[in-house]
Amino acid sequence: KENEIEKATKEKDANYKVKESTELDKTVAETTSDRSGVQAELDAVLEYLQKIEEECIAKAETYEDRKARMVAELAGLKEALRVLNEETEGALIQTASLRGVRRHTQA
Repeated sequence: KENEIEKATKEKDANYKVKESTELDKTVAETTSDRSGVQAELDAVLEYLQKIEEECIAKAETYEDRKARMVAELAGLKEALRVLNEETEGALIQTASLRGVRRHTQA
């Protein structure tokens, strides 16, 4: 009689353990799926954060960048000065020649 009781107990334990194992497998599958979804969401948020940080955080300008910007600005100013000088010289030449035409000779 003890063997029958022990056998029945072991069969019940085996059934419960199989049932528990099945439930745990199901839980693992659901948790894995949930983790995949959360990981995808986290990746998207981190990518967005990186993009925002690139746009919003001020970056120190390097010496080379400042130098290049200043050289370009200086070249532009020199060109503007050259153009203004040419226009001024042209206006002075026209004024001088017009003044020469307008002079009256005294008789």
